[in-house]
Amino acid sequence: MAQLQTERYRIEGMDCAGCARKIDTAIRRLPGIADVSVSSTAGTMTVSYSSGRNLDAQVMERTRWLGYGIEHAEDAPAHKPAHTGKEQPWWRQKRNRLTIASGLALALAFVTGQLAPQFGTAIYALAMSIGLVPVAKRALTGALAGSPFTIEMLMSIAAIGALIIGAAEEAAVVVFLFLVGELLEGVAAGRARASIRGLAKLVPDTAQREQSDGRTGIVAAEELARGDTIQVRPGDRIAADGEIISGNSSINEAPVTGESVPKNRKAGDHVYAGTVNGEGLLRVRVTNTAEDNTISRIIRLVEEAQERKAPTERFIDRFSRYYTPFILLLALLVAVLPPLVAGAGWSEWIYKGLAILLIGCPCALVISTPAAIAASLSAGARRGLLLKGGAALEVAGSLDLIAFDKTGTLTQGRPVVTDVLSVGAPEAEIMRLAAALEQGSSHPLALAIMERFDTPDDLPAVDGSRAVSGKGVAGRVDGQDVFFGSRSAALSDGTSLPDDLAQKVEHLYEQGKTVSLLRRNDEILGAIAMRDEPRSDAARGIALLRAAGIHPVMLTGDNTATAAAIAGALGMDFRAELLPQDKSRIVSELQREGRVGKVGDGINDAPALATADLGIAMGGGTDVALETADAAILHGRVGDVAALVDLSRKTMRNIWQNIAIALGLKVLFFATTILGITGLWPAILADTGATVFVTLNAMRLLAWRQTA
Repeated sequence: MAQLQTERYRIEGMDCAGCARKIDTAIRRLPGIADVSVSSTAGTMTVSYSSGRNLDAQVMERTRWLGYGIEHAEDAPAHKPAHTGKEQPWWRQKRNRLTIASGLALALAFVTGQLAPQFGTAIYALAMSIGLVPVAKRALTGALAGSPFTIEMLMSIAAIGALIIGAAEEAAVVVFLFLVGELLEGVAAGRARASIRGLAKLVPDTAQREQSDGRTGIVAAEELARGDTIQVRPGDRIAADGEIISGNSSINEAPVTGESVPKNRKAGDHVYAGTVNGEGLLRVRVTNTAEDNTISRIIRLVEEAQERKAPTERFIDRFSRYYTPFILLLALLVAVLPPLVAGAGWSEWIYKGLAILLIGCPCALVISTPAAIAASLSAGARRGLLLKGGAALEVAGSLDLIAFDKTGTLTQGRPVVTDVLSVGAPEAEIMRLAAALEQGSSHPLALAIMERFDTPDDLPAVDGSRAVSGKGVAGRVDGQDVFFGSRSAALSDGTSLPDDLAQKVEHLYEQGKTVSLLRRNDEILGAIAMRDEPRSDAARGIALLRAAGIHPVMLTGDNTATAAAIAGALGMDFRAELLPQDKSRIVSELQREGRVGKVGDGINDAPALATADLGIAMGGGTDVALETADAAILHGRVGDVAALVDLSRKTMRNIWQNIAIALGLKVLFFATTILGITGLWPAILADTGATVFVTLNAMRLLAWRQTA
């Protein structure tokens, strides 16, 4: 199989799905092209072609020939979208200046027609030509490039036909309204892009970078490299992804995560570019460059996702390919059948046929789906919900079951101290002795002990500290022998366990907890229980899924006791003691009951993620998770899975609303045109007006908030 080379471009002047289809068709006709993905909402195009063919220049030349600007995506990186800084005010853009010129010419023609009626037709024809010539040129280039049935072609036929039958005034008005509609489409498309551009603007332009002599200097955020150290003052936005070296502060992560409550961050914690520092001075080591920080990655993923069409969008796209020729045929029949069959007036019915052409333009219908999907992808990304395309977004709302991994997905992924049982000493003393033995260890259970014992300065000295392989840790504390570890090791020399403590320990084991005993000399002082606990929002997240009619199931490799305890606390079914291949098999079995989503970490759950109808990576900031799954919950909240379902369902409702608006207006204007109530210039509103309505309705999704 021949190797493929992929190039990504940014397109200027592509404001509707019709433009995208025209470019797609033209580029596919080039020899050697393997695949093309175009998104009018993101203003991007990805082209794959046979390696070594060097088709890049031809792709750019063909796109410019169609009348669009084009540049390589790397010349306008994702963290600085091509539109940022380059996009002029709408009244200075070439296409919009044409609209203004057409409007002025129409106004001048009206005044001239009132003063010198004998020149009215000629003046209106001249005014019409100012707007029509560029439109007709685009229609011709589109036809030569393989797209004869474009809105520009329908517009050109209708305008020229109106001029021939003596309706020059209406022809001029129709051309002007068409250009106004295009202008409004461009403004609406710009608004859709602005939601993602707004993310890029969250990152400050400059940063305070520490120099080798210890002083700080202001540098452009783009110049920061991995390993640089920056200082972030209170109230400043953080200029790069990084790890806090020193200092602690509350960080407002709402711009990136959508979480309204600031998070306390300290040395060793990770921070995101674009978030806002609170009250403390922070020193941060840069971990990602500007091109690869969280904001840039989100922008890049959303733009690439907008190029992947949803099933509904693909259906509408295929439908429009047959719909437009059908409209041409219908307009022809309306124009010729009544005069031929019933002897009606030719001029009247040709006029109605031309109006049908304008009513039937498919722009509003074609944009109904991608506009809604683009707005949803943007809204989701701003809240840490990343999807790989419209197909994933569409599937999310139709899931019947969702299977969750346990460790790191439903739970925190690390053990915490849950219970401290005391017999021969106070709880504080038990924690002090255990922490003294565990200090300096990187074992997860040791870290849990140290996290619970938050005053390390009070720890006593330990003599002869040693790890007892697989059993625990021992040493001399305050001149006495102390051991902290497993029950079997603590009781191996015949030391007895008090009856009441033994019962409590058994109960803790039944709850799936790890229990370690603390022994001083020959006396058991107490026990400490630890377990990987559910995330703070797990119970609410599972409840939201149940309320949405989705059945949650937990799949885990842990033992049955632990799985039963966690699943019971969350109110969900479970399967335990599973291998990765078992999870994949169970997902296949669950698919007999309906559509199945799988939520996991994207690494050891890869087979199950791939098998599911929708694979969702939890905490999907890693490249591996994003490559494996169809979607990612960037910030690891279980409730965000329900939010993803909610976003999908609202999007599909919005899409069907858009389709109803587009088709409903066409049916209405078709009836009024046949009845002679409306003519040419109202007919153009059936498409341009509907396109604007549909786009504005889709943009409502930018303000999406999860309900319940």
